[in-house]
Amino acid sequence: MDVSVFFARFYGSLFIILGLQSVFANLLGRTIKMTEDKAITVSTGYVTFLLGLVTVILHNIWVIDWRVVITILGWSTLIKGGIKIGFPEHVHKQAQIFKAQQKLWGIIIFLMGAWLMWTSF
Repeated sequence: MDVSVFFARFYGSLFIILGLQSVFANLLGRTIKMTEDKAITVSTGYVTFLLGLVTVILHNIWVIDWRVVITILGWSTLIKGGIKIGFPEHVHKQAQIFKAQQKLWGIIIFLMGAWLMWTSF
């Protein structure tokens, strides 16, 4: 399996699940609430950083087609992980912006996952 297809299916599946949970089970709201605890934010930052690092190492492909989305996801995940590790209080402040529009962001995450899954087949 091509690495681009693998990451499209991986992120697609992840985003579909997280998007549905955000819309129907208020996952995004609970996640935003957890950013109040710096230890949880830093811990999840390490996981996020590692996921981004693996994606960037295996898929740093800058082309003008759908595969660049995977590369951008990898870099943004890596950067987000670094920010969560280094500036957990900033993450909490930024998370509050998304609080009022949880369902909308859940739908956007779901649609992005569906697009990635569709693209990978």
